[in-house]
Formats: sequence, C-alpha cells, structure tokens
Amino acid sequence: MAFVGREEQLAALREWWEEADARPALLWGRRRVGKTALLQEFAEGKRAVFHTGGNRAPRRELEALSHRVAANAPSSTRDLVSRPFGNWDEALDHLGREAEDEPLLLVLDEFPEMIGRAPELEGVLRAFLDHAHGRTKLRIILCGSAVRTMRAIQEYRAPLYGRFDLTMQLHPFRPHEAAEMLPDLSPPDRALVYGILGGTPLYLSWWRQELSIEDNIRRLACRPDAKMIREGDLVLATEAGQGAHLAATLQAIAEGCTKHNEIADAIGADPTRTLNDLLTLRLVERIQPVTESARTRRKVYRITDNFLAFHLGTLSRVLPEIDRGLGETVLPVLMASLDDHMGGVWEEAFRDHLRLRAAEIGPEVVAVGPWWRGDGQHQIDAVALSGRSRTPILVGEAKWGRKVNAARIRAGLAAKATHLAADPDDLRYAVCARESVTNADADVLSVTAADIFSPPAHR
Repeated sequence: MAFVGREEQLAALREWWEEADARPALLWGRRRVGKTALLQEFAEGKRAVFHTGGNRAPRRELEALSHRVAANAPSSTRDLVSRPFGNWDEALDHLGREAEDEPLLLVLDEFPEMIGRAPELEGVLRAFLDHAHGRTKLRIILCGSAVRTMRAIQEYRAPLYGRFDLTMQLHPFRPHEAAEMLPDLSPPDRALVYGILGGTPLYLSWWRQELSIEDNIRRLACRPDAKMIREGDLVLATEAGQGAHLAATLQAIAEGCTKHNEIADAIGADPTRTLNDLLTLRLVERIQPVTESARTRRKVYRITDNFLAFHLGTLSRVLPEIDRGLGETVLPVLMASLDDHMGGVWEEAFRDHLRLRAAEIGPEVVAVGPWWRGDGQHQIDAVALSGRSRTPILVGEAKWGRKVNAARIRAGLAAKATHLAADPDDLRYAVCARESVTNADADVLSVTAADIFSPPAHR
C-alpha cells in the first residue's frame, strides 16, 4: 500500500535534515503506529543505513550493523563483512568519517533493545556527538516503541539529555487521516472501520475494501487465530504486560468502570500508579468536564485506542465461543453490537473534527471537550470554549443514527445549556449524524461522516 499521511511529521524531519550540524532526532511511538514506514518515506533518495536492534549479544549486534553499512554505505577503506566493527566507538567513528563530505542518515531502530544489551551505548554516542559536532554530516535518528525508555532517554541526568534537535512522538491516525487508507469505502463505513480498528496504520491495512463489513469481521475476528484476536493478545502482553494491574485495569474500563473508585473496586487495588502508566502509554485518557480545571475530582477514564476498546469490550464477550469454533454463529451477535460500540467512538470523532475546524467555530477557541453537571446529569457531547475567560461559544451533540432531526437535537441542547451558559441563545449549535442532518437552521453547524472522514486533500 502506498504511503499516506504524516505530512507534518515529514516536514519536521526534512527541516531537521537541512539544519547545519544537526544533532540527533528522537522518534518514538507504540508498536505498529508507522514509525518505520515514516522513516523509510523520509529516507527516500538519501544515502541511508537502517539498523534495527534485535536484542542480540553486543558482538552480534555490531556484526549485523556492519553488514548493513557494507550494503548501504560501502567504504573503500574497509571491508566490513570480513572485518566488522569491534565496538560502538569504532562504528560511530567510521560512519562519521564516511559522512565528512556527503550526508549519511543512520537510523537506529528499536534503540531501547540496543541499550538493554549494551548500556554503554548512550555514553559512547554522547562522546561521539561532542567531539564530532561540526566535523561530519552524519545524521542520526534514534527510534523505538518502548515508550517509557524513549522518554527516559530525554530526562535530566540521562547521558543524551539536551542532545536532540528534534523529538517526535508518533500517534495513531486521527479520523481524517485514517480516511486516506480507506479511499474505496463510503464515509459511514470508514467511520465504522475506524471505530473497530482505530488509527493504527497496520490494522487499517488489514481491511479489504472490496468485501462487506460482515465478511471482514468474519475473517479478522471470528477464528481462534484471527488477526484481531492475536494482535489484541499481543498488545496486552507487550504494551500492558509490564505491570500486574495494567491489563486488569484496561479490562475494567472496557467493561464500564470509568471512575477511579470503580476501577479500584474492580481490580482490588489502588489504580493511581497503574492509570498514570496507561496515560503515559496513551492507552487510556482522562476526561473531565471541559470547564473544569485539572484538579477537579470529576474525572472519568476511557480507552483511547478503538482497536483495544473493541477487543476488550465487544469482542471479549464472545471470545470463548470463538475459541470453541462457534465464530460463524457469534458473527451476528458481533454485528448487532457494533452500534453500541460506536457511541463513544463517534462522540470523540465529532470532538476531534470540531478541533480541526476551530477557526470556523469562533475566535480564540482554547478547548473542545465534553461537559456534564456535578451530579452527572445534562451531559453535552461537545463544548467549545473561547479566550482567556474560557467562555462557552458552541455546544454540540453527536448521534450514531443515520439521520437526525436538528431542530429536536437543538432544543434538547438548549435545555442542557441553561446549566452551562447564562444565555443559551448566544451559543452556536452543532449537530452530528452518520449520514444526514435534517431540519437544521442556517446557523446550525451540521456534521456527518462525510465531513469527519474526508481526507485532508479533499477539505
């Protein structure tokens, strides 16, 4: 599949490449998010060496790197196949000399695995950067999916602290970006696929656009060895498997325990540290009324990744039957559960779309988020705040229904807004439906899947 999206990230990398005496770049993000694809697209047409850490013994790692350099940046002064690098000082010095006259890109992928077996590498790299600065055109990118380790590399007192000219965390695609990977689908179907698979490029590539939704779910989820089942287990084992309560906490949130005390009761322990870890991994996000400060106690948690939410929620309820060979008979149950699963997904996609259109909504939009009253009543899917005073200027509601009546939705929103704004008539209103919004006044912002899941080039 052709490379799509990531225009901002590519622009940042190209700007970094053009800097004189650029120090290393650091790129990190969860597995499968597209880091390697981005770097390969960036490296197109450049002299480049890609080396991926393989948790090898140090000697074997250097031998593998030597073969990579020999194949992609061969030297007239040394045969690296017969005489590979003996240590990291030697490797970096050689690459630095090879880039004295012509730029050379060195990508060290899965860098955390390298320093796990060769902890001296960070210090060796620091020393190289200090003595070679201004003397070489070697450009180094450190890349990894171990989010905690990649963050730790940047911390004060870490050997490489302060030695990066570009740091970039790569996230899954947003709705409008995911749409670029599903060009042959209708916008409502793009929304549904995004709700099931999320914004991870690899997962989106699994979807066969010529097949029906039912046939895709059959092949991706209704066999014991299906891709979604295997990948869901792998994510839990790798991303969330580093703490005793991480997987249990994710499962509790997926099952509807969204408040701190509810999660504590579900896992039988204080979840504070676990939740912080999940927030760092961006597997979970903390939601609060958009008008509240960060210190509010009115917080709830939701699983950020649609794929993981579907796996732990809708799919997990039928996994035992699929494992016993009943995938074909539970398929109708999965299909009937999709609308329930899409409710929260659709609301967040709506809010994301409003953030993209912030300049159209009004001046100085500083936040877009959900709102609810202290007693949990009068919930509003989206509220936009403006200026230093954080004044509400827009309220909106998203329905996963194919068609909604804007006049009826607006009346309900106006009633709820009396608890939010002094004069609801001063607010702008937004109504979102899957396919069409009817009976909308001229001042109502109507939003459909065709708006939310429109690729950037079509905007």
